[in-house]
Amino acid sequence: MTQDQTTDPGPTPQDRAPWRPTRTVAVVLAGGTGTRLGLGIPKQLLKIAGKPIIEHTLAVFEAAPEIDEIIVLMAAGHVAEAQKIVDKAGFRKVTKVIEGGDTRNATTRVALDAVGGGDCNILFHDAVRPLLSGRIVRECVNALWTYAAVDVAIPSADTIIQVDANECITDIPVRATLRRGQTPQAFRSGTIREAYRRAEGDPNFAATDDCGVVLRYLPETPIKVIDGSDENIKVTHPVDVHLADKLFQLAAAKVPRLTDHRAYSEEVSGRTIVVFGGSYGIGHDLTDLARRYGAQVFPFSRSSTGTHVERPEDVEAALRTAFEATGRIDHVVVTAGILEKGALAEMDQETIDRVLQVNFVGPVTVARQALPYLQQTKGQLLLYTSSSYTRGRADYALYSATKAALVNLTQALADEWAESGVRVNIINPERTATPMRTKAFGAEPEHTLLAAETVAQSSLDVLISDLTGQVIDVRRPPGEAPVAVAVPAQTDRSADVAAVG
Repeated sequence: MTQDQTTDPGPTPQDRAPWRPTRTVAVVLAGGTGTRLGLGIPKQLLKIAGKPIIEHTLAVFEAAPEIDEIIVLMAAGHVAEAQKIVDKAGFRKVTKVIEGGDTRNATTRVALDAVGGGDCNILFHDAVRPLLSGRIVRECVNALWTYAAVDVAIPSADTIIQVDANECITDIPVRATLRRGQTPQAFRSGTIREAYRRAEGDPNFAATDDCGVVLRYLPETPIKVIDGSDENIKVTHPVDVHLADKLFQLAAAKVPRLTDHRAYSEEVSGRTIVVFGGSYGIGHDLTDLARRYGAQVFPFSRSSTGTHVERPEDVEAALRTAFEATGRIDHVVVTAGILEKGALAEMDQETIDRVLQVNFVGPVTVARQALPYLQQTKGQLLLYTSSSYTRGRADYALYSATKAALVNLTQALADEWAESGVRVNIINPERTATPMRTKAFGAEPEHTLLAAETVAQSSLDVLISDLTGQVIDVRRPPGEAPVAVAVPAQTDRSADVAAVG
Protein backbone atom coordinates (compact mmCIF):
# COMPACT_ATOMS: atom_id res chain seq x y z
CA MET A 1 0.00 0.00 0.00
CA THR A 2 1.40 3.40 -0.92
CA GLN A 3 0.49 6.76 0.50
CA ASP A 4 -1.60 9.03 -1.71
CA GLN A 5 0.88 11.74 -2.61
CA THR A 6 -1.86 13.94 -4.15
CA THR A 7 -3.47 14.53 -0.78
CA ASP A 8 -2.52 17.70 1.03
CA PRO A 9 -0.17 16.49 3.76
CA GLY A 10 -1.37 19.24 6.09
CA PRO A 11 0.87 21.01 8.54
CA THR A 12 4.38 19.72 9.14
CA PRO A 13 5.17 18.11 12.48
CA GLN A 14 6.91 21.28 13.60
CA ASP A 15 3.72 23.34 12.99
CA ARG A 16 1.48 21.24 15.19
CA ALA A 17 0.50 21.98 18.77
CA PRO A 18 2.84 20.52 21.37
CA TRP A 19 1.99 16.94 22.31
CA ARG A 20 1.48 16.42 26.03
CA PRO A 21 0.62 12.75 26.74
CA THR A 22 -0.44 11.76 30.24
CA ARG A 23 1.31 8.36 30.02
CA THR A 24 2.85 5.82 27.64
CA VAL A 25 1.16 2.43 27.31
CA ALA A 26 2.70 -0.67 25.75
CA VAL A 27 0.08 -3.04 24.32
CA VAL A 28 1.50 -6.55 23.90
CA LEU A 29 -0.45 -8.43 21.25
CA ALA A 30 -0.43 -12.12 22.14
CA GLY A 31 -3.34 -13.45 20.13
CA GLY A 32 -1.46 -16.04 18.05
CA THR A 33 -2.37 -19.70 18.37
CA GLY A 34 0.85 -21.36 17.17
CA THR A 35 -0.78 -23.04 14.18
CA ARG A 36 2.20 -22.50 11.86
CA LEU A 37 4.53 -23.85 14.50
CA GLY A 38 2.46 -27.00 14.77
CA LEU A 39 2.04 -26.53 18.52
CA GLY A 40 -0.78 -27.38 20.86
CA ILE A 41 -0.26 -24.11 22.73
CA PRO A 42 -0.01 -20.48 21.62
CA LYS A 43 3.51 -19.75 20.39
CA GLN A 44 3.93 -16.91 22.87
CA LEU A 45 3.82 -19.50 25.68
CA LEU A 46 6.61 -21.55 24.15
CA LYS A 47 9.79 -21.44 26.19
CA ILE A 48 13.00 -20.00 24.78
CA ALA A 49 16.14 -19.53 26.87
CA GLY A 50 14.37 -20.86 29.94
CA LYS A 51 11.31 -18.57 29.87
CA PRO A 52 8.06 -18.27 27.91
CA ILE A 53 8.46 -15.99 24.90
CA ILE A 54 5.89 -13.54 26.25
CA GLU A 55 7.83 -13.21 29.51
CA HIS A 56 10.96 -12.11 27.61
CA THR A 57 8.85 -9.57 25.72
CA LEU A 58 7.14 -8.17 28.79
CA ALA A 59 10.49 -7.88 30.56
CA VAL A 60 11.69 -5.42 27.90
CA PHE A 61 8.79 -3.05 28.52
CA GLU A 62 8.95 -3.56 32.29
CA ALA A 63 12.58 -2.42 32.22
CA ALA A 64 12.01 0.50 29.82
CA PRO A 65 11.81 3.80 31.76
CA GLU A 66 9.74 5.30 28.93
CA ILE A 67 6.86 2.85 29.54
CA ASP A 68 4.33 3.59 32.29
CA GLU A 69 1.79 0.81 31.75
CA ILE A 70 1.53 -2.54 29.96
CA ILE A 71 -1.66 -4.18 28.71
CA VAL A 72 -1.61 -7.77 27.43
CA LEU A 73 -4.09 -8.97 24.79
CA MET A 74 -4.02 -12.77 25.04
CA ALA A 75 -5.35 -15.56 22.86
CA ALA A 76 -8.81 -16.85 23.78
CA GLY A 77 -8.72 -19.50 26.48
CA HIS A 78 -5.20 -18.66 27.68
CA VAL A 79 -5.68 -15.48 29.72
CA ALA A 80 -5.17 -17.32 33.01
CA GLU A 81 -1.84 -18.75 31.83
CA ALA A 82 -0.62 -15.32 30.80
CA GLN A 83 -1.74 -13.83 34.12
CA LYS A 84 0.19 -16.54 35.96
CA ILE A 85 3.36 -15.63 34.05
CA VAL A 86 2.85 -11.95 34.88
CA ASP A 87 2.26 -12.66 38.57
CA LYS A 88 5.21 -15.00 38.91
CA ALA A 89 7.61 -12.61 37.17
CA GLY A 90 6.37 -9.71 39.29
CA PHE A 91 5.72 -7.33 36.39
CA ARG A 92 4.36 -4.28 38.19
CA LYS A 93 3.61 -2.26 35.07
CA VAL A 94 1.11 -4.82 33.73
CA THR A 95 -2.36 -3.52 34.60
CA LYS A 96 -4.57 -5.76 32.45
CA VAL A 97 -4.37 -9.22 30.88
CA ILE A 98 -7.45 -9.59 28.72
CA GLU A 99 -8.69 -11.60 25.77
CA GLY A 100 -7.97 -10.21 22.31
CA GLY A 101 -10.21 -10.14 19.26
CA ASP A 102 -10.64 -12.58 16.38
CA THR A 103 -8.35 -10.54 14.11
CA ARG A 104 -5.42 -8.18 14.55
CA ASN A 105 -7.62 -5.17 13.85
CA ALA A 106 -10.31 -6.40 16.24
CA THR A 107 -7.63 -6.85 18.90
CA THR A 108 -6.48 -3.26 18.39
CA ARG A 109 -10.03 -2.05 18.99
CA VAL A 110 -10.18 -4.07 22.21
CA ALA A 111 -6.86 -2.55 23.23
CA LEU A 112 -8.06 1.00 22.59
CA ASP A 113 -11.06 0.39 24.80
CA ALA A 114 -8.76 -1.02 27.49
CA VAL A 115 -6.44 1.98 27.34
CA GLY A 116 -9.38 4.30 27.94
CA GLY A 117 -9.70 8.01 27.23
CA GLY A 118 -7.18 10.79 27.55
CA ASP A 119 -4.14 11.69 25.52
CA CYS A 120 -1.43 9.06 25.75
CA ASN A 121 1.23 7.30 23.72
CA ILE A 122 0.35 3.75 22.64
CA LEU A 123 2.90 1.18 21.43
CA PHE A 124 1.55 -2.01 19.83
CA HIS A 125 4.05 -4.87 19.88
CA ASP A 126 3.93 -8.52 18.84
CA ALA A 127 4.40 -10.75 21.88
CA VAL A 128 6.42 -13.14 19.73
CA ARG A 129 9.15 -10.58 19.09
CA PRO A 130 11.01 -11.24 22.36
CA LEU A 131 14.34 -9.77 21.25
CA LEU A 132 13.12 -6.19 21.12
CA SER A 133 15.77 -3.77 22.37
CA GLY A 134 15.39 -0.92 24.80
CA ARG A 135 16.87 1.35 22.16
CA ILE A 136 13.95 0.75 19.80
CA VAL A 137 11.40 1.41 22.55
CA ARG A 138 13.15 4.63 23.47
CA GLU A 139 13.35 5.89 19.88
CA CYS A 140 9.68 5.09 19.25
CA VAL A 141 8.55 7.07 22.29
CA ASN A 142 10.90 9.95 21.51
CA ALA A 143 9.61 10.13 17.92
CA LEU A 144 6.06 10.60 19.18
CA TRP A 145 7.00 14.05 20.47
CA THR A 146 7.26 15.08 16.81
CA TYR A 147 5.17 12.57 14.82
CA ALA A 148 1.70 11.18 15.45
CA ALA A 149 2.53 7.72 14.06
CA VAL A 150 5.77 5.73 14.14
CA ASP A 151 6.78 2.46 12.54
CA VAL A 152 9.86 0.26 12.98
CA ALA A 153 11.55 -1.29 9.95
CA ILE A 154 14.84 -2.57 8.58
CA PRO A 155 16.23 -2.46 5.03
CA SER A 156 15.49 -5.45 2.83
CA ALA A 157 18.57 -7.53 2.10
CA ASP A 158 16.68 -9.40 -0.62
CA THR A 159 15.32 -8.25 -3.94
CA ILE A 160 11.52 -8.07 -3.71
CA ILE A 161 9.48 -9.19 -6.69
CA GLN A 162 5.79 -8.69 -7.44
CA VAL A 163 3.93 -11.54 -9.14
CA ASP A 164 0.54 -12.11 -10.71
CA ALA A 165 -1.97 -14.93 -10.26
CA ASN A 166 0.18 -17.17 -12.49
CA GLU A 167 3.29 -16.63 -10.36
CA CYS A 168 4.93 -14.55 -13.08
CA ILE A 169 6.91 -11.42 -12.23
CA THR A 170 5.07 -8.18 -12.90
CA ASP A 171 7.40 -5.76 -11.16
CA ILE A 172 10.69 -5.51 -9.28
CA PRO A 173 10.59 -2.47 -6.99
CA VAL A 174 13.79 -0.60 -6.30
CA ARG A 175 15.22 -2.25 -3.20
CA ALA A 176 16.69 0.97 -1.80
CA THR A 177 13.18 2.27 -1.08
CA LEU A 178 11.91 -0.92 0.54
CA ARG A 179 11.86 -1.81 4.23
CA ARG A 180 10.78 -4.85 6.21
CA GLY A 181 8.29 -3.88 8.87
CA GLN A 182 8.64 -4.88 12.50
CA THR A 183 7.00 -3.81 15.75
CA PRO A 184 6.38 -1.90 17.91
CA GLN A 185 4.18 0.53 16.02
CA ALA A 186 3.61 3.67 18.07
CA PHE A 187 0.85 6.28 17.95
CA ARG A 188 -0.58 9.27 19.66
CA SER A 189 -3.85 7.91 21.02
CA GLY A 190 -6.06 10.39 19.17
CA THR A 191 -4.47 9.47 15.83
CA ILE A 192 -4.98 5.73 16.03
CA ARG A 193 -8.50 6.14 17.42
CA GLU A 194 -9.47 8.47 14.56
CA ALA A 195 -8.02 6.08 11.98
CA TYR A 196 -10.13 3.22 13.31
CA ARG A 197 -13.20 5.45 13.55
CA ARG A 198 -12.94 6.21 9.85
CA ALA A 199 -12.25 2.56 9.04
CA GLU A 200 -15.53 1.52 10.65
CA GLY A 201 -17.41 3.25 7.83
CA ASP A 202 -15.56 1.31 5.13
CA PRO A 203 -17.26 -2.01 4.24
CA ASN A 204 -14.06 -3.15 2.51
CA PHE A 205 -11.82 -2.41 5.49
CA ALA A 206 -8.89 -4.79 5.79
CA ALA A 207 -5.35 -4.13 7.00
CA THR A 208 -2.47 -6.25 8.26
CA ASP A 209 -1.13 -3.74 10.75
CA ASP A 210 -2.04 -0.52 12.50
CA CYS A 211 0.25 1.75 10.50
CA GLY A 212 -1.61 0.49 7.45
CA VAL A 213 -4.85 1.75 8.95
CA VAL A 214 -3.38 5.19 9.54
CA LEU A 215 -1.84 5.23 6.05
CA ARG A 216 -5.17 4.42 4.41
CA TYR A 217 -7.60 6.48 6.46
CA LEU A 218 -5.38 9.36 7.58
CA PRO A 219 -3.20 9.80 4.48
CA GLU A 220 -2.29 13.32 5.56
CA THR A 221 -0.51 11.96 8.66
CA PRO A 222 3.24 11.35 8.21
CA ILE A 223 4.37 7.99 9.58
CA LYS A 224 7.93 8.20 10.85
CA VAL A 225 10.11 5.11 10.38
CA ILE A 226 12.88 4.37 12.83
CA ASP A 227 15.53 1.71 12.47
CA GLY A 228 14.67 -1.72 13.80
CA SER A 229 17.19 -4.51 14.20
CA ASP A 230 17.93 -7.85 12.57
CA GLU A 231 17.59 -9.51 15.98
CA ASN A 232 14.01 -8.28 16.45
CA ILE A 233 12.63 -11.37 14.71
CA LYS A 234 9.08 -12.66 14.90
CA VAL A 235 8.75 -16.28 16.03
CA THR A 236 6.34 -17.66 13.46
CA HIS A 237 7.84 -20.81 11.92
CA PRO A 238 9.70 -23.74 13.54
CA VAL A 239 13.10 -22.44 12.39
CA ASP A 240 12.39 -19.14 14.18
CA VAL A 241 12.37 -20.95 17.51
CA HIS A 242 15.92 -22.15 16.95
CA LEU A 243 17.06 -18.77 15.66
CA ALA A 244 15.58 -16.92 18.62
CA ASP A 245 17.13 -19.36 21.07
CA LYS A 246 20.56 -18.88 19.52
CA LEU A 247 20.16 -15.10 19.49
CA PHE A 248 19.43 -15.19 23.20
CA GLN A 249 22.57 -17.28 23.66
CA LEU A 250 24.64 -14.75 21.74
CA ALA A 251 23.14 -11.90 23.73
CA ALA A 252 23.98 -13.70 26.94
CA ALA A 253 27.64 -13.73 25.94
CA LYS A 254 27.61 -10.03 26.77
CA VAL A 255 26.73 -10.50 30.41
CA PRO A 256 27.31 -7.08 32.00
CA ARG A 257 30.17 -6.83 34.44
CA LEU A 258 29.97 -4.84 37.63
CA THR A 259 31.94 -1.65 37.86
CA ASP A 260 34.52 -2.32 40.55
CA HIS A 261 35.79 -4.54 43.34
CA ARG A 262 33.34 -3.10 45.85
CA ALA A 263 30.35 -3.90 43.62
CA TYR A 264 31.48 -7.51 43.24
CA SER A 265 32.14 -7.81 46.96
CA GLU A 266 28.65 -6.59 47.75
CA GLU A 267 27.15 -9.18 45.40
CA VAL A 268 29.38 -12.15 46.19
CA SER A 269 30.33 -11.77 49.84
CA GLY A 270 28.62 -14.35 52.02
CA ARG A 271 27.67 -16.68 49.16
CA THR A 272 28.70 -20.32 49.24
CA ILE A 273 30.05 -21.77 46.00
CA VAL A 274 30.93 -25.42 45.42
CA VAL A 275 33.28 -26.08 42.51
CA PHE A 276 33.71 -29.61 41.16
CA GLY A 277 36.97 -29.61 39.22
CA GLY A 278 38.47 -26.80 41.25
CA SER A 279 42.12 -27.86 41.28
CA TYR A 280 43.23 -26.66 37.87
CA GLY A 281 42.36 -24.30 35.03
CA ILE A 282 39.03 -22.49 35.03
CA GLY A 283 37.76 -24.07 38.24
CA HIS A 284 40.92 -23.07 40.11
CA ASP A 285 40.80 -19.49 38.82
CA LEU A 286 37.10 -19.16 39.61
CA THR A 287 37.77 -20.37 43.15
CA ASP A 288 40.50 -17.76 43.67
CA LEU A 289 38.43 -14.96 42.10
CA ALA A 290 35.29 -15.63 44.12
CA ARG A 291 37.28 -15.90 47.35
CA ARG A 292 38.86 -12.49 46.72
CA TYR A 293 35.36 -11.01 46.63
CA GLY A 294 34.35 -12.65 49.90
CA ALA A 295 32.60 -15.85 48.80
CA GLN A 296 33.09 -19.07 50.71
CA VAL A 297 34.29 -21.46 48.04
CA PHE A 298 34.70 -25.22 48.38
CA PRO A 299 36.74 -26.77 45.52
CA PHE A 300 36.63 -30.52 45.00
CA SER A 301 38.40 -32.73 42.47
CA ARG A 302 39.58 -36.23 41.91
CA SER A 303 43.24 -35.30 42.31
CA SER A 304 43.01 -33.05 45.38
CA THR A 305 40.12 -34.38 47.47
CA GLY A 306 39.48 -37.79 45.93
CA THR A 307 36.04 -36.64 44.75
CA HIS A 308 34.68 -38.48 41.73
CA VAL A 309 31.86 -36.44 40.18
CA GLU A 310 30.24 -39.57 38.77
CA ARG A 311 29.85 -41.13 42.22
CA PRO A 312 26.71 -39.99 44.06
CA GLU A 313 28.23 -40.69 47.46
CA ASP A 314 31.28 -38.50 46.69
CA VAL A 315 29.15 -35.64 45.41
CA GLU A 316 26.77 -35.79 48.37
CA ALA A 317 29.70 -35.81 50.81
CA ALA A 318 31.18 -32.72 49.13
CA LEU A 319 27.90 -30.82 49.18
CA ARG A 320 27.27 -31.80 52.79
CA THR A 321 30.72 -30.52 53.77
CA ALA A 322 29.99 -27.09 52.29
CA PHE A 323 26.48 -26.92 53.73
CA GLU A 324 27.50 -27.93 57.24
CA ALA A 325 30.26 -25.31 57.19
CA THR A 326 28.13 -22.38 56.01
CA GLY A 327 24.47 -23.38 56.29
CA ARG A 328 23.77 -22.70 52.60
CA ILE A 329 24.84 -23.44 49.03
CA ASP A 330 24.20 -20.67 46.51
CA HIS A 331 26.02 -21.97 43.46
CA VAL A 332 27.31 -25.29 42.23
CA VAL A 333 29.87 -25.24 39.41
CA VAL A 334 31.04 -28.26 37.41
CA THR A 335 34.22 -27.64 35.42
CA ALA A 336 35.37 -31.25 35.76
CA GLY A 337 36.01 -32.97 32.46
CA ILE A 338 38.47 -35.06 30.50
CA LEU A 339 39.46 -35.07 26.85
CA GLU A 340 40.83 -38.25 25.30
CA LYS A 341 41.82 -37.97 21.66
CA GLY A 342 41.59 -40.85 19.26
CA ALA A 343 39.30 -42.60 16.81
CA LEU A 344 36.29 -44.15 18.52
CA ALA A 345 36.87 -47.53 16.84
CA GLU A 346 40.35 -47.67 18.33
CA MET A 347 39.42 -46.56 21.84
CA ASP A 348 39.33 -49.20 24.58
CA GLN A 349 36.24 -49.71 26.69
CA GLU A 350 37.90 -48.39 29.85
CA THR A 351 38.61 -45.04 28.17
CA ILE A 352 35.11 -44.83 26.71
CA ASP A 353 33.56 -45.47 30.11
CA ARG A 354 35.80 -42.88 31.80
CA VAL A 355 34.96 -40.13 29.29
CA LEU A 356 31.22 -40.79 29.47
CA GLN A 357 31.20 -41.07 33.25
CA VAL A 358 33.19 -37.92 34.00
CA ASN A 359 31.90 -35.70 31.19
CA PHE A 360 28.21 -36.55 31.30
CA VAL A 361 27.21 -38.84 34.15
CA GLY A 362 29.18 -36.58 36.50
CA PRO A 363 27.24 -33.38 35.77
CA VAL A 364 23.96 -35.34 35.86
CA THR A 365 24.91 -36.72 39.26
CA VAL A 366 25.89 -33.30 40.58
CA ALA A 367 22.65 -31.79 39.29
CA ARG A 368 20.51 -34.37 41.05
CA GLN A 369 22.39 -34.08 44.34
CA ALA A 370 22.62 -30.28 44.26
CA LEU A 371 18.96 -29.48 43.60
CA PRO A 372 17.72 -29.70 47.23
CA TYR A 373 20.41 -27.27 48.35
CA LEU A 374 19.88 -24.84 45.48
CA GLN A 375 16.13 -24.81 46.03
CA GLN A 376 16.69 -23.31 49.47
CA THR A 377 18.69 -20.36 48.11
CA LYS A 378 17.12 -19.99 44.65
CA GLY A 379 20.64 -20.62 43.42
CA GLN A 380 22.31 -21.66 40.21
CA LEU A 381 23.99 -24.67 38.64
CA LEU A 382 26.73 -23.74 36.16
CA LEU A 383 28.09 -26.22 33.62
CA TYR A 384 30.68 -25.97 30.84
CA THR A 385 30.57 -27.02 27.21
CA SER A 386 32.87 -26.60 24.22
CA SER A 387 32.57 -25.08 20.77
CA SER A 388 32.63 -28.65 19.49
CA TYR A 389 29.08 -29.14 20.81
CA THR A 390 27.73 -27.60 17.59
CA ARG A 391 29.55 -30.06 15.36
CA GLY A 392 31.20 -33.33 16.29
CA ARG A 393 34.89 -33.47 15.49
CA ALA A 394 37.04 -36.38 14.42
CA ASP A 395 39.36 -37.89 17.03
CA TYR A 396 37.34 -36.66 19.97
CA ALA A 397 33.83 -37.77 19.10
CA LEU A 398 32.86 -38.69 22.68
CA TYR A 399 34.05 -35.36 24.06
CA SER A 400 32.01 -33.47 21.45
CA ALA A 401 28.98 -35.68 22.04
CA THR A 402 29.03 -35.25 25.82
CA LYS A 403 29.44 -31.48 25.50
CA ALA A 404 26.40 -31.35 23.20
CA ALA A 405 24.50 -33.43 25.74
CA LEU A 406 25.35 -30.93 28.49
CA VAL A 407 23.83 -28.09 26.47
CA ASN A 408 20.57 -30.01 26.16
CA LEU A 409 20.74 -30.92 29.83
CA THR A 410 21.15 -27.25 30.75
CA GLN A 411 18.16 -26.13 28.72
CA ALA A 412 15.99 -28.98 29.98
CA LEU A 413 16.87 -28.45 33.65
CA ALA A 414 16.33 -24.70 33.38
CA ASP A 415 12.80 -25.52 32.25
CA GLU A 416 12.23 -28.22 34.87
CA TRP A 417 13.61 -26.16 37.73
CA ALA A 418 12.03 -22.83 36.82
CA GLU A 419 9.16 -23.39 39.24
CA SER A 420 11.71 -23.83 42.04
CA GLY A 421 13.54 -20.64 41.13
CA VAL A 422 16.77 -22.54 40.45
CA ARG A 423 18.74 -21.27 37.46
CA VAL A 424 20.91 -23.39 35.17
CA ASN A 425 23.41 -22.04 32.63
CA ILE A 426 26.37 -23.31 30.67
CA ILE A 427 29.59 -21.57 29.65
CA ASN A 428 30.97 -22.10 26.15
CA PRO A 429 34.55 -20.75 26.06
CA GLU A 430 36.67 -20.69 22.96
CA ARG A 431 40.03 -22.46 23.07
CA THR A 432 41.32 -21.86 26.57
CA ALA A 433 44.76 -22.21 28.13
CA THR A 434 44.17 -25.03 30.63
CA PRO A 435 46.15 -28.13 31.65
CA MET A 436 43.65 -30.34 29.85
CA ARG A 437 44.17 -28.56 26.56
CA THR A 438 47.95 -28.66 26.91
CA LYS A 439 47.80 -32.39 27.63
CA ALA A 440 45.64 -33.03 24.56
CA PHE A 441 47.18 -30.62 22.02
CA GLY A 442 50.62 -29.76 23.31
CA ALA A 443 52.14 -26.30 23.17
CA GLU A 444 50.14 -23.73 21.14
CA PRO A 445 50.78 -20.07 20.29
CA GLU A 446 49.78 -18.14 23.39
CA HIS A 447 48.03 -15.38 21.45
CA THR A 448 45.51 -17.90 20.05
CA LEU A 449 44.20 -18.99 23.45
CA LEU A 450 41.72 -17.49 25.86
CA ALA A 451 43.03 -16.96 29.38
CA ALA A 452 41.42 -19.18 32.02
CA GLU A 453 41.07 -16.08 34.20
CA THR A 454 38.85 -14.50 31.54
CA VAL A 455 36.52 -17.50 31.57
CA ALA A 456 36.50 -17.46 35.37
CA GLN A 457 35.46 -13.79 35.35
CA SER A 458 32.64 -14.47 32.88
CA SER A 459 31.57 -17.42 35.03
CA LEU A 460 31.29 -15.22 38.10
CA ASP A 461 29.28 -12.65 36.12
CA VAL A 462 26.83 -15.39 35.10
CA LEU A 463 26.53 -16.68 38.66
CA ILE A 464 25.40 -13.29 39.96
CA SER A 465 23.06 -12.68 37.02
CA ASP A 466 19.40 -13.64 36.57
CA LEU A 467 20.09 -15.68 33.45
CA THR A 468 18.82 -19.21 33.09
CA GLY A 469 18.77 -21.81 30.33
CA GLN A 470 21.46 -20.05 28.33
CA VAL A 471 24.68 -20.95 26.61
CA ILE A 472 27.12 -18.13 27.31
CA ASP A 473 29.80 -17.79 24.66
CA VAL A 474 33.08 -16.45 26.02
CA ARG A 475 35.45 -15.11 23.38
CA ARG A 476 38.81 -13.40 23.42
CA PRO A 477 38.19 -9.73 22.66
CA PRO A 478 39.96 -8.36 19.57
CA GLY A 479 43.36 -7.03 20.52
CA GLU A 480 43.48 -8.85 23.85
CA ALA A 481 47.04 -9.35 25.01
CA PRO A 482 48.50 -12.86 24.75
CA VAL A 483 47.98 -15.21 27.65
CA ALA A 484 50.64 -14.22 30.16
CA VAL A 485 50.56 -17.18 32.51
CA ALA A 486 52.30 -20.48 31.87
CA VAL A 487 50.06 -23.52 31.82
CA PRO A 488 51.61 -26.32 33.88
CA ALA A 489 51.81 -29.71 32.25
CA GLN A 490 49.29 -32.17 33.62
CA THR A 491 50.56 -35.70 33.92
CA ASP A 492 47.83 -37.15 36.14
CA ARG A 493 45.69 -38.94 33.57
CA SER A 494 42.64 -39.09 35.81
CA ALA A 495 42.72 -35.55 37.25
CA ASP A 496 39.65 -33.36 37.05
CA VAL A 497 40.54 -30.24 35.08
CA ALA A 498 38.68 -27.39 33.49
CA ALA A 499 36.64 -27.75 30.33
CA VAL A 500 38.02 -26.03 27.26
CA GLY A 501 36.71 -24.81 23.94
